[in-house]
Amino acid sequence: MQKGADGDLAQQSREDFPIVIASTPASTRVRRVALGLIILLGVVFALIAPFASVPLGRIDAFIPVLQTVICVADIITAILLLAQYTIQPQRALLALASGYVASGLFAFLQTLTFPGAYAPTGLFGDLSSAAWLFVLWHNAFPLGVLVYALSKDTDKVSRVLGTSTGIAVGITVACTLTLVSALTWLVTAGAGHLPALYVSVTQQTPLASHLNMYMWVLGVTTLMVLFLRRRTILDVWLMVTLFAWAPNFAVAALVTSVRFSLGWYAARVYALIASCTVLLVLLTETTVLYSRLANAVVLLRRERANSLMSVEAATSAMAHEIRQPLAGIAVRGAAALNLLKRMPPDLDQVTSAVASIVASSHRAGEIISSIRGLFKRTDSERAIVHLNDLTRQALRLAQHDLRVHEVSVTAEYRENLPQIHGDRTQLQQVILNLIKNGIDAMNSNPPRTKRLRLVTSFDGDSVVSLSIQDTGPGIGATDRDHIFDPFFTTKSDGMGLGLPICRTIVQNHGGSLRLTSTDSGGSSFEVALPIAPARPTGTEVLGKVSGTRR
Repeated sequence: MQKGADGDLAQQSREDFPIVIASTPASTRVRRVALGLIILLGVVFALIAPFASVPLGRIDAFIPVLQTVICVADIITAILLLAQYTIQPQRALLALASGYVASGLFAFLQTLTFPGAYAPTGLFGDLSSAAWLFVLWHNAFPLGVLVYALSKDTDKVSRVLGTSTGIAVGITVACTLTLVSALTWLVTAGAGHLPALYVSVTQQTPLASHLNMYMWVLGVTTLMVLFLRRRTILDVWLMVTLFAWAPNFAVAALVTSVRFSLGWYAARVYALIASCTVLLVLLTETTVLYSRLANAVVLLRRERANSLMSVEAATSAMAHEIRQPLAGIAVRGAAALNLLKRMPPDLDQVTSAVASIVASSHRAGEIISSIRGLFKRTDSERAIVHLNDLTRQALRLAQHDLRVHEVSVTAEYRENLPQIHGDRTQLQQVILNLIKNGIDAMNSNPPRTKRLRLVTSFDGDSVVSLSIQDTGPGIGATDRDHIFDPFFTTKSDGMGLGLPICRTIVQNHGGSLRLTSTDSGGSSFEVALPIAPARPTGTEVLGKVSGTRR
């Protein structure tokens, strides 16, 4: 029922504050750190390049371990990117995640066919199968990044939330797995129909060098496109990733074609760095966002506690101030009774005592009026608000109490609910107080029977309402007519001011707060508020102006 409203609210929050790195602008600090890493990688490669052809010892376990780690890193990166897509659906993220999935799978499949990794000649395929899988591996990722770079700025965030994002993710993963399977079959079962890329385990053919040059050009082209369209944190770190991939091809095409050389080992280490770069950034940014969220929750709880403390302070002050005139009324009333019992009664003193009683009662009334004034605000302090949004926010603030008291909540929001004109903080405190009353009412219930139901509705005319129903023992018949009376309470530690203050706030907004039902199965309170007056359209305003001029 509330899907449309939830979608609009979620969309608005995303526009106000970017919550994924695909939409978070890159700060100057991020750009400097990325540039520093690029310079470091370039300097290290320049130092290694003159010695790239130096042969080193053959370590057969190097490829299986390295590329398994690369596969795992790429798959985890793809999962995090798809998770970001579910938060903020952008089709460009699907393309990038597909590139990472294909890259990781091809890296692992190449390990299975690599001579000397799991078997002397590989588990399947021929001598060139591993090389062709290497080509597919190093084409899949830059092509995914290229599609991402070309579509990210024109790709608008999808407004379709919920299951549609799951379907999109499922289709993307299924298509990627199908394509990877088909291409793997082509370069293994059909390897005899493809040109050979290796003449021996350690010696490439000229075609392999040409393919390495092509892949280097593809990577550089993708890097340049991304550089020209860079904007977000993700863009910057993808450029670092593409730069770290370049030595893989430069070593093979320009420096050396021999396996197990210094350059060959260094190129694979650079591939590992490239694979882990975006993963580390995603994890870091996720941690930062989680930290911000935790701080926001703490601030919200603190704000709620301060609000409740303010109400408690106000009620305590009112109780303290009223206690004096009430005590005076009680003392003078008793004195008047004693004077009337005398024979003959002292009418002058009785008159004086009654006058004091009247003055004290007026004093109590002034105190109550001044406290009521605390909850009256001018129209300038009110704004257009949504009852659905107020209810959601109140539930978020009460989440801790609901969890501690093991209360299950059901919220039903009327779709397209008209807006109201009111004070957000005051109305939120009303809803919070009613929720807290419901929690307190169910304290004696077994955990599984503690249920709170909130329903928003519209009468189709001019009033929106919120119903809050608990499953407590209900309110006794003798107490039902007094629950809104000041200082009347059914709680052992209550002051009897919460519901009266809530009713005062709602009445100041032109609405009503009432007990709609109560029995042994629970109680239900209803907050009814008038909808905001419709703003005149441009045609109506023009008509009024024209009428005035006539």
